[in-house]
Amino acid sequence: MLHDPKRVYVFDTTLRDGEQVPGCQLSTSEKIEIARELEALGVDIIEAGFPVSSPGDFQSVVEISKAVRNPTVCALTRANKGDIDAAVESLKYARHPRIHTGIGSSDMHIKHKFNSTREEILERAVEAVKYAKKSVEDIEFYAEDAGRADIHYLAQMVEAVIAAGATVVNIPDTNGYCLPNQYGDKIKFLKESVKNIDNAIISVHCHNDLGLATANSIAGLQAGARQIEGTINGIGERAGNTSIEEVVMILKTHQQQIDLFTNINTKNIYEISRMVSTQMRMPVQPNKAIVGGNAFAHSSGIHQDGFLKNRENYEIIKPEDVGFPSASIVLTARSGRHALKFHLERLGIKPDKAELDEAYKNFLTLADSKLNITDADLLSLVDSDKFVS
Repeated sequence: MLHDPKRVYVFDTTLRDGEQVPGCQLSTSEKIEIARELEALGVDIIEAGFPVSSPGDFQSVVEISKAVRNPTVCALTRANKGDIDAAVESLKYARHPRIHTGIGSSDMHIKHKFNSTREEILERAVEAVKYAKKSVEDIEFYAEDAGRADIHYLAQMVEAVIAAGATVVNIPDTNGYCLPNQYGDKIKFLKESVKNIDNAIISVHCHNDLGLATANSIAGLQAGARQIEGTINGIGERAGNTSIEEVVMILKTHQQQIDLFTNINTKNIYEISRMVSTQMRMPVQPNKAIVGGNAFAHSSGIHQDGFLKNRENYEIIKPEDVGFPSASIVLTARSGRHALKFHLERLGIKPDKAELDEAYKNFLTLADSKLNITDADLLSLVDSDKFVS
């Protein structure tokens, strides 16, 4: 299969890994609604669920397969025939089906999760890929806990599963352990050392336990990975997954330096962020990058002054690029005259310098005691009758 070497495929696991957050279970109809928005967003792969885990998850994969046309629909399995059979059955309506199977690759998982040996785990990995390949052409293999795996054993495993038919190899930092340079070096080593690596796409799947999921994902892409796995709003197990909107906007903002692109329609980002937040009953923290309520809010006087002179002084992304309603100048006790003048003019009031100085003095007194400054408050600062034409 030929791929544009600059293209990054976006694999969304909001409906699988994202839904593993306690209290965030979705109904099938809610999943379908989100899946359709993911399709409109332009994601390449939707991981629709873990079919063997429950009848509800199985049915969700079936219905999502019917509901979307363009994205690949992916079903997760462990490395055993029962899981794979359930996944194959759930994907029977998918236009572009993918099985995502795998097993632990770190000695920690091999010894303490599977009570096994490297040799036995390698054999199980190969068997799972071969078995899945009998039913579905597109097979992604995940080497769980690759972030802590021995690099030479990981390379051996990756080479073996590609030889068995894997089209994508997922190198998860399952516990969010790696530093960006460590993770990037791991991807680089696989790219340079696995002889058949060009027969598959390398995928990065990073968790955020140390707050490094996005940084690690970017490091992996720079080292040669061409698929990014993550969730909307960065939701997921424990501290969450890589935030898709962050990676997408990093690539767009640094197009010249990184020279990679996705097919994401970035203007849909804010809308789907709000939908996922509402459906999963998970508020987005105000200071969340790209989609947080304060992502484009300016409250410091120095920042406000610079922004009003030229928005690029303090904005590297335009709100409209991600579908955000607009940038805002928030009035607080730290705001300056320029911001107050901006809001008064917005209300049709154009004070001269003396009037602005007096209004600003009164404003600071008010802002020290009141959290939210309203338009009515602003009008009370000036003789608004004087400005009525």
